[in-house]
Amino acid sequence: MRRGRMAEIVLVRHGQTEWSANGRHTSYTDLELTPEGERQARAVAERLAGRSFAAVLASPRKRALRTAELAGLTVTEVTEDLAEWNYGEYEGVTTKQIRETRPDWSLWTDGCPGGESPEQVGARLDRVLAKARELAGHGDVALVAHGHCLRVTGARWVGLPPSAGGLLKLDTGTLSALGFEHAVDPVIARWNA
Repeated sequence: MRRGRMAEIVLVRHGQTEWSANGRHTSYTDLELTPEGERQARAVAERLAGRSFAAVLASPRKRALRTAELAGLTVTEVTEDLAEWNYGEYEGVTTKQIRETRPDWSLWTDGCPGGESPEQVGARLDRVLAKARELAGHGDVALVAHGHCLRVTGARWVGLPPSAGGLLKLDTGTLSALGFEHAVDPVIARWNA
């Protein structure tokens, strides 16, 4: 940790996959990064150059682990709690396709049949944040995971319900940072950078 600065929790969204490029919901399907996704992950390494982490927690999915590897991060713990929102019956389906039969559907309020509700995802990410906050006592912490779950992570960090993650756009291969103001108040320090 740099002198005079509180530790940050850095969120790393994995690089692009074929399904993320096509807007298909991807939770448990274990896809590789596209060549563009690998380029994005290497760009994360450049942006994190010279920065050290007390801990790096990652989703068990190949796309997250490969992003961590290409970003030069040494994963200290792999946890299912950082896996992407379980889309159940909507795995591999786009929002546009879902809305052909459910025009008012929203992941953020309705969840997914056979998958997770917003509250279930929020509970998982509350556990991750509790652990990350504890680890941040030793320095910066990185969380390497997925778009929707990291959006919920940002919302929960600042005390908002999981559904508020819908207000936080998050692109592939980006960095965000959760931090503190006045040494105690949780804030979103940077988003989708």
